[in-house]
This record gives sequence, C-alpha cells and structure tokens, in this order.
Amino acid sequence: MINRVLIRLKIIQIVYAYYQNGSKNLDSAEKELFFSLSKAYDLYNYLLMLMIALTEYAQKRIDAAKAKLAPTKEELYPNRKFVDNKFIAQLEVNKQLSEFIANQKRTWTNDQDFIKELYEKIVETDIYKDYMASDDNSYEADRELWRKIYKTYIFNNDSLDQVLEDQSLYWNDDKEIVDTFVLKTIKRFDEKKGANQELLPEFKDDEDQEFARRLFRRTILNSDYYRHLVSENTKNWDLDRIAFMDVIIMQTALAEILSFPNIPVSVSLNEYVEIAKLYSTAKSGSFINGTLDGIVNQLKKEGKLTKN
Repeated sequence: MINRVLIRLKIIQIVYAYYQNGSKNLDSAEKELFFSLSKAYDLYNYLLMLMIALTEYAQKRIDAAKAKLAPTKEELYPNRKFVDNKFIAQLEVNKQLSEFIANQKRTWTNDQDFIKELYEKIVETDIYKDYMASDDNSYEADRELWRKIYKTYIFNNDSLDQVLEDQSLYWNDDKEIVDTFVLKTIKRFDEKKGANQELLPEFKDDEDQEFARRLFRRTILNSDYYRHLVSENTKNWDLDRIAFMDVIIMQTALAEILSFPNIPVSVSLNEYVEIAKLYSTAKSGSFINGTLDGIVNQLKKEGKLTKN
C-alpha cells in the first residue's frame, strides 16, 4: 500500500524535522520514518473500519426505532438493504482487518457524533436513496454503493479531517493518498474470496522498503555534496535565502537521481516538482525544476550521471 509517492513525502518531512530539531541521530530519525509510514498503514485500516462503523450505527438506529413504545409500521419493518450490504458483511469478517482491530484495539466508539453526522448526510443523498429503492440486490451493487459513498462523502470531508487530526498528527498529511488506496481496495474486493480477501500489504515488496531506507540515508549522509551542487547552480542566490523546504526537496531529489540508476531522471524530477507545489512556496515548483534540470545537465557533461 505504501507506494513511492508516500515514501518520498515522508522522507522530506522527516529530513526537514531532522534539521529543524537539531537532531543528529540518524538511527533515531530512520526509526521515526518507518514509524510514520506504519501510521499511514494504520490509517488505511482505520478508514476501512469507518464503513463498518457507519453500518453498525444504521443498525442501532433500526433497533432503537423498533424499541419505541409505539413504533410505526415502517419502523417495525424497515428497509434493511443498507445494513445487510454484502460488501460490508464481507469486510466485517475480513481476517486481516479483524487482526488489525484485535492488535490495535482501535474503534470509532468515541467518535459517534461524527458517525451520526456522516450517516445523516449519506441518507439524504440521491446515491443512498437510489440504492435503497433499487431492485438490484447483487454484491456488485452493494460494493458500488460504498465506492460512491467513499469517493463522494469520505474522500474530502473536513469534519473527518478534524477527527483524524485529533487522533494522530501524522494522519492529515497522509489521508489524500491513503484514500486512493481505500478506493482501490473496495474495487478489488471479490465476493468469492470471503474472509480471505487480501487487503493491500504495508509495502508492495522488500524493494520499496529498501528504497525508503536508502533514499533517507543518502539524503542525510551526502547532504554537503548535494547542497554544493544546488549552490553552484543558484549563483545569483545566497543558499540561506532559498526557502529551507526547497533545499530539502532538492537535496532529496538529488539523492534519488544519483543513487537509483533504474529510476529515470524525468520521473524523479516530476515527483519532486509536484511535492514542491504542495509543501513549499507558490514559485517553488518552477524554481526547483529549473535548478535540478541545470544540475542534471552539469553532471551529465562531467560524466557523473549517465542515465536518462
């Protein structure tokens, strides 16, 4: 699940903190990096749990209505299509998610006000109303409902962002990327796999984990050389006048360009320019792109960089 886009973002955050906090303990900083990445995986599981929590809340509403002294016919015989959703039933018994819940002991119990708010918003939507009125009782229709709900009402949700921020300082920066992994997971679910449906792994493979470790260490250990290259290619600028985040982004980009021969230069440049647009100043993207392009051309002329 943790892809290289997220790894790059986390490395830049941890490297920035490494210098800002005056820490010179590389091993501790590396542990912080991998802890931060693990928290992103926790968020992935926690957002899967949110769909179950919403369904459980809907069931409680049905039970409470039936328990009234004088329930209406509709309350006694409610439309159970939402609470009996086959995709959610499969997700509830998923072995990997159940193991996460047992080990982490995380629940949505303490955020019932948010659950209520989100549920009431969902039931007023055409997505929900059309689903409840439809005669299509297939697994595919049940799964598609949650894909639509997630994409429309969970993906960009300020109230949810606040709930997550209160639980973990790591999560708000991660959510936009993790949301894409949750949507991918919903689409991949197969009714035939039952409780054994595989969730996305924390790392795709050992290579990605090693990519994170190597990129982080090269960024720190070769910092003097990378900053020298930046300084040489920004002669009209004093390095101290360049936004510190820009320096960190270029330092990390150069570590990747010079340490990973199988990653095309264009891929690295595009990734770090996009990061600059998100995390630094309005003009940082074009500034970083121009500076790195100049450094790459210089290194190629000197024979220090041979890949395209």
